[in-house]
Amino acid sequence: MSKWRDTPKLELHLHLEGAAPPAFIRSLADRKRITLGPIFDDQGNYSYSGFADFLNVYEQACEVLKTPRDYHDLTRAVLSQSASHNVIYTEIFASPDFCGNSDPVAWQEYFAAITEAAAAARAESGIECRFVGTCVRHFGPEKAVKAAQRCAESAGEWMVGFGMGGAEGFMRPADFARAFSCAAEAGLPLTTHAGEFGGADSVTESLDHLGVRRIGHGVRSIEDAGLIRRLAEEQITLEVNPGSNIALGVYGEWADHPIAQLRAAGVPVTVSTDDPPYFHTDMTREYDMLEQVFGWGEAEFSEVNENAVVAAFCDAATKTNLRRILNGA
Repeated sequence: MSKWRDTPKLELHLHLEGAAPPAFIRSLADRKRITLGPIFDDQGNYSYSGFADFLNVYEQACEVLKTPRDYHDLTRAVLSQSASHNVIYTEIFASPDFCGNSDPVAWQEYFAAITEAAAAARAESGIECRFVGTCVRHFGPEKAVKAAQRCAESAGEWMVGFGMGGAEGFMRPADFARAFSCAAEAGLPLTTHAGEFGGADSVTESLDHLGVRRIGHGVRSIEDAGLIRRLAEEQITLEVNPGSNIALGVYGEWADHPIAQLRAAGVPVTVSTDDPPYFHTDMTREYDMLEQVFGWGEAEFSEVNENAVVAAFCDAATKTNLRRILNGA
């Protein structure tokens, strides 16, 4: 067993539907007699070719998630997996677009089921969970505004931020400024996916137009020295997902990944899994690979966890408790 499995960990970049175990999706489809397309391989794992096909498989898998109860059970399954790797705090992306198609009544029912599951998981394993509501970029700006409105209405103990996922090549960050303004007006801090497939320019444009405090991925920032200086000076946290970046071909192999370079340049980096079953990873494996490839140890992992505490969208009391656990108190 990995020596890092029992190390307390924080994760800031995890998609609720993307973390669905394949067995969970297959079981739910069988129970509902829903025929899915060819989204699994012979071993029962998710199967796709390239990022566009990944999005297609992801959305097909989501077709079985039809009710608040489905999302309750999904949340329990996801948090159980996280807790098994001693993740003590996780921020999970939850999209009103997938939960009731952004209908205000339906979304409240879905979100109530999700938070009920999160509370049960906390009571069972101690894992703290918060949710960052998201719009889906390739669904367009108007749907993004509706998603932001739903998240703004739910802002509070559980809904602590707003962001955007989806295909980075669809439109420009500025096209989604209204959605981000709506969320910000409700007091929700902001993040967005950028600098994965969109290049360094997508990070700069997101910072300039969306008012984000964090960037999901952001690794392509390494291609722009001026942007790296800006990230370090403004202490913009990157939610880095190395295993995801390798699996989707952003980088050919682990040794090519820039996480260590970004950290050395003073950019606050954190470590997450993104959509772990799609990428055959988990938080323990991420730590194992960072040790194996870059020689990271307790000092580096303590640093990235402290970065995550600082950047987390939760309240100060929760952060104090997380630091207590990280310090072994």
